[in-house]
Amino acid sequence: MSAPSLTAIPVASRIQGFSYAIRNIVAEARKVEATGTRVRYLNIGDPIPFGFSTPAHLVEAVARAMRDGHNGYTASPGIAEAREIVAADFAARGVPVDADRVLLTSGTSEGIELALGALADEGDEVLVPTPTYPLYTAVLAKLRAKTVYYRTDPEHGWQPDLDDLRRLVGPRTRALVVIDPNNPTGAVYPDDTRRALIDLAETHGFPILADEVYGDLHYGGPVAPMASLAPDAAIISFSSLSKAYLAPGWRAGWLAVGRTPRLDGVLAGIKKLADGRLCSPGPMQYAIAAALSGPRDHQVAFRAELKARADLTTARLNAVPGMSCVAPRAAFYAMPRVMLPPGRTDEEFVLGLLRATGVLCVYGSGFGTDPAAGFFRVVFLASLDELGAIYDAMADFTAQFLRA
Repeated sequence: MSAPSLTAIPVASRIQGFSYAIRNIVAEARKVEATGTRVRYLNIGDPIPFGFSTPAHLVEAVARAMRDGHNGYTASPGIAEAREIVAADFAARGVPVDADRVLLTSGTSEGIELALGALADEGDEVLVPTPTYPLYTAVLAKLRAKTVYYRTDPEHGWQPDLDDLRRLVGPRTRALVVIDPNNPTGAVYPDDTRRALIDLAETHGFPILADEVYGDLHYGGPVAPMASLAPDAAIISFSSLSKAYLAPGWRAGWLAVGRTPRLDGVLAGIKKLADGRLCSPGPMQYAIAAALSGPRDHQVAFRAELKARADLTTARLNAVPGMSCVAPRAAFYAMPRVMLPPGRTDEEFVLGLLRATGVLCVYGSGFGTDPAAGFFRVVFLASLDELGAIYDAMADFTAQFLRA
C-alpha cells in the first residue's frame, strides 16, 4: 500500500461565502464558558430553553403518530391530511389555495431553500431586506446568486424604504423577500406598505417570498397573510410550527404557492427539488393538522408574555446612554443600536459584551447592516427578572465601552 497523501482535501469554493452569524458566534460563547463564566444565550429565537412548552395536544399528536406506526417516509410533499388543513387555514385567512400547491417542509428554512433553488440561477439577484434573517444570504451564496439589500428604516419603525427598493430592481431580479412580522427587528408592516410591495413585484414580474412564520405573534393579534391582499399575485408563503406553536426542534413547516398559473413552473421546480430530499420528518407532520385544527389558547398567553418583555426591553435599552431601540411589535427580537466610537464595529461591541458579562447577542452586520452602524439583535425570551439583570450588565458594559 502506498503512503497516504498529506495534502489537505479541498473544500468547495462556495463555502467561503456561506455565513450564518446567529450560530457562528456560539463558538466564541463556548470559549467564554470554558473560562468558567456563565453565558446567557440571547442569540437564537428558541422559546423552549426559556421555560415555554409545546402545547400538549401537539405532543400527543406526534406520540400517537409514532405509536400508530407512522415512522417511515411520507410522500415528498407531505401527508395529504396536513396539506389539506394548511390549505384550509390559508383559505380561512383570505388566501384561497389548493392543497396540491402546499408542501410540508423541514421548517420554514427548508421551504426558503427550496423556493430560492427553484428561482435563482448563478448571477441572478434576489431583493432582501437589511437587516435580514441571514439564512437568505447564506442560501444565495451557496447558489452563487446575488443578494441585493433593500433598506428598512429604523427612523420609521423599520419599515421598507420603497424608493430604495424601486431603484434596486434590475433585469436579473428574480424575487423579493418580505419578512413580516420581521426577524430581526420585530417590525410589522401596514397594509399600504404590503400593497406597495405587491404592486412593485407584479409590475416587474417577479414573485414575493412572504416569510410569515411570526404572523401569529403580533402583540395585537394575528397578522393576515400578505397574499390575502392579492390572492392572484405571484406570492409564495412560508410558515411553521416553530415559533407560534413552540416546536422549533420538530422542523415542521410548510409553504404555499399562490394560485396564479404564472407560478406553475416554480411549483413544479420546488416539488422536483423536494423529491431529492425524500420528505420532512414524518411523525411531526401529524402535529400540523393538530395545530391548525385545534385550540390556540396558548398563543394568547404567549403574546402577552412577549409584549411584557418587549416593553421592558424597549424601556431599559432606551434608558442606556448612547443606545437606542425601536419598539418591536411582534415576535421576540429587538434591534438596538449603540453609537459606536469612530473606528469601532458592532462585532467588537458584541464580543466585548460577551467576554465581559457572558451576555451573548448577535452583531448587526451578521444581518446585513453596516458594521460601523452599531446595531445588534437581542432575543428577549428570558424572564422579566433575568432580562432586568441582563440589561443592567449591558448598561454597565456600554458605559465602559463608550469611555474607552
